[in-house]
Order: sequence, then C-alpha cells, then structure tokens
Amino acid sequence: MSSRSASLRPLFSLPVIVAALGYFVDVYDLLLFNIVRVPSLKDMGLSEAAISLEGGRILNIQQAGLLLGGILWGVLGDKRGRLSVLFGSIITYSLANIACGFVQNPGLYAALRFVAGLGLAGELGAGITLVSEILPRQLRGYGSSLVAGVGLFGAVVAYFTVSLFDWRTTYFIGGGLGLGLLVLRVTILESTLYQQVQQTKVKRGNFWALFQNRDRLMRYIWCMGISLPTYFVIGILATFGNEFGKALHLPEAIQPGRSVMFTYVGMVAGDLLSGPFSQLLQSRRKAIGLMMALTLLFVVIYLSGIVSTSGLFYGLCVGMGFGIGYIALFLTVTAESFGTNLRATATTSVANNVRATTLLSIPAFQAMKPAIGTLAAGGIIGLVCFGLAFLSLLKLPETFGRDLDYSEE
Repeated sequence: MSSRSASLRPLFSLPVIVAALGYFVDVYDLLLFNIVRVPSLKDMGLSEAAISLEGGRILNIQQAGLLLGGILWGVLGDKRGRLSVLFGSIITYSLANIACGFVQNPGLYAALRFVAGLGLAGELGAGITLVSEILPRQLRGYGSSLVAGVGLFGAVVAYFTVSLFDWRTTYFIGGGLGLGLLVLRVTILESTLYQQVQQTKVKRGNFWALFQNRDRLMRYIWCMGISLPTYFVIGILATFGNEFGKALHLPEAIQPGRSVMFTYVGMVAGDLLSGPFSQLLQSRRKAIGLMMALTLLFVVIYLSGIVSTSGLFYGLCVGMGFGIGYIALFLTVTAESFGTNLRATATTSVANNVRATTLLSIPAFQAMKPAIGTLAAGGIIGLVCFGLAFLSLLKLPETFGRDLDYSEE
C-alpha cells in the first residue's frame, strides 16, 4: 500500500497542480465568451439574428488568435522554455479578459477576444508538455487526466459565475484568477529533459521543421485529426445549442450557456477516466478510439430529430462531453510523438489548430443552414470530422510507454 502511494506521489507535485489550475483558468476564460455570447451582445443592442452572426464572427476571431498564438507560444516553448510560455500567455489573456469587462461595442469586443485567444493559446500545450516530461512514463496517462479533470471544471465554474454575476463582472473574475495564478508559477522549475536539450546544439522550436520531413508532417496531421470531434461538439453542437433546440422544436428554449456547461460536466468525467483507461488498456489509440465511437453514438442521437425534451437534450450534451473527454489524452499523444526540441511547438500548435477548426466549421454551418436546415448542416460537418478522425487514428502510431528523452533530427 505504501509503495503504491509513493509511486503516485509525482502526480501531486507542484508543477502538475499548477498545470491543472492553469488549465482551469484557461478553460474558464476561453469558454466565458461562449456562455455570455448572447447576453453580452444583447446588452449591446443587437437583434437575435445579429447575435447569431456577430457571435459566430467574434468566436472565429477569438479562434484566429488561438491559431496564431498556438504557433507563437509553441515556438517560444521550445526556444525559451516551457515556463516562459506559461508566464507570458497568462499575463496576455488575463489583461485582455479584464478589458472585456469594459467593452461597449462588438468591434472592440472582437479585438479583445482576439488578444485573449492569442494569450490562451499557450496554456494547455505548454502545461501538458511540461507534465509529460516531468512524470515517469507509467504515470503520464494519469497526469493528463488530473490536469484535464481539474481544468475542464473551469467551464462549470464559469457557468455558475455567470448565474451569480453580470457578464462584465465574470470577465473581471477570470482575469483576476489568472493574475493570481502567477504567484504559484514563480515557484516551479523547468523540466530536466528541456534543460538537457538546451545544452546541445540541436535546433529548437523550428515550426517549419514539422513540414520538412514527411514522417514528421504526417504525425502532426494525424495528431490534429484525432481531435476533430472535440471542437465539433464544443464549437457547433454545444455553442449553438439554442439553434439546434429550435430545429428540434423543443417546448422549452435551450440556453447555449447551459448546453456548454453540461458538455463540460461530461468532459470533466471523461477526461478523469480516459487517462487511467489508456493505462489499463496499455494503449492510447484504443482508449481514444472507444471514446470517439461513444461520442459518435451520442451525436447521431442528438442530430436524429428524436429528441423531444430539454432534459434529454442536456443529457445528450453530458454524453457527448464525456465522449470527447480525451482532450488531454490526445495532447499527451502529441507530446509523446515528437522529440524534446519540437515537443512544445507540436503540442501547443496542435491544441490550438483544433480549437481554430471553427474558423472553417462555423462559416460552413452558417452557410448551409438556410438551404438544408440546422440539423442537416450539423450532420454534414460531423460526418467530415468523424471520418477524418477515425482515419487519423488508424494511421497514428501507438505512443503508450514511449521514452521521451530524444530529439528530432
């Protein structure tokens, strides 16, 4: 019993705890706009139709910030260290979120969400990279689950914070939480693996190196591919839950903030279990594949038109959230798929490339809705996402138990 406890002790080390709390603040701040999108834009005088279009546009601008930030922070994470990213990114998004509490028009709102997205892009990838490098290989799956389980709960807290305070105050709270986290960050140290590669002449943080070798490029593409269902569920099915509720002719109006919150409740449970599940199976690929299949089942029910009550609708949000609860696990796979000199570059950019898929999926969803309807438009996007995800899973090599002490040539 005591040896078992001792073996799990690294899971509760300060870097893991700080990474988990950092992801908590990251999720809180990232999802805050999804939750307050309707009330905040309504407060600025927009009509229901304008809220849908302007809300989608601002969300995409935020995701564009994530896309660019994923590259920027990933490169800095390999060139300057994982900790430099954790400090720089949190200052950026915390100040941007505080500024969002003062915004009075959609134009400035969009600009600030871009800056917030830019900052938020660094948190998760750098945190998972650091945790993957400091934990023994037999604990990486548990570590990713701990980080994700604590982190994703930030969305639930964001929802209830919005219920208690007006939307402007929630932005102040998010920014304040981020700045407070900097105090803990001061005490953690850089990973030993990164310190070792710093002493070599190996080039670090060359983003273009991901595209200069076919094997490396395909690994990068497959890592992105397996994650596509996650932001299909979050960015389309949950965020626009009110529109899907209308298409299903539900007697009670669906609140998009609640659908996002219930989706994240499921994700907390899924992410807490997916890491240990992969350890039990001794396979990342099998664990991810089974969770993707479960997600697909819930998505089919969601879009089938048979949902008749808001309770069942929100229940499906929980189910879909549980199914996509392999977010930290697929990032662990990404970290395990690349050498130390490109690990942060790959992991951080993959995390945000996936978030930024809404730059394509939301306009496609909006464009198809008038012609074929909300449910069919969601179904077509889902078919593409799941098709590419299962193909990627088949192509991706198994990374369970891989030694991370190596560099890319």
